[in-house]
Amino acid sequence: MALFTEQQILNRVRSQSVSGLGSVNESVKANVLLSEARTFQNSTQGVQKTYDIFLSHSTNDAPKVAGLKLLLEDLGFSVYVDWIEDPQMNRSNVTKATAAVLKARMHSCKSLFYAFSENSSGSKWMPWELGYFDGIKQRAAVLPIATGSQATTEFRGTEYLGLYHYITVENDTTGKRRLWVRETSSKYVVYDDWLAKNQQPIQR
Repeated sequence: MALFTEQQILNRVRSQSVSGLGSVNESVKANVLLSEARTFQNSTQGVQKTYDIFLSHSTNDAPKVAGLKLLLEDLGFSVYVDWIEDPQMNRSNVTKATAAVLKARMHSCKSLFYAFSENSSGSKWMPWELGYFDGIKQRAAVLPIATGSQATTEFRGTEYLGLYHYITVENDTTGKRRLWVRETSSKYVVYDDWLAKNQQPIQR
């Protein structure tokens, strides 16, 4: 099994070819991705887009989130990130208007990934997003962002996060890169089957 690692995620941001930029730092690249997303949004205004994944995250993890979005899209999935798709929205304060936008977006997403990092505990929105999405669709999982030696270890969620499955990425038996939904390191199911067929992790 392999957790997504911080280094892998940031390397993906740095490697992204955006608007002719070469090797720039991940914060600059994330801002460019945001600018391009705004242009896309303006060209599709009024269209309610659907997504495979709602990426719940801390705003302090913006560069990592940009990298995660790219990695998940590399695997063929569409990903909603609020500050990219809805840049006019302000998550710095908890308001009914912001909550209404997020609710509408969550209803247009098939699953939610809770991007767990050292910044997650300080987020005002992540626990609410996780609970709300789990309540309406029961397709919420934790995506741990590992650092250092944690890269190949099993994830053990603390408190309420321990109630949820978690996401890893690795090749299947044919060599294809896949997302996996895990209850433990030896109990898992491919993400596509968990999402579309309601299959739960099984012991291997």
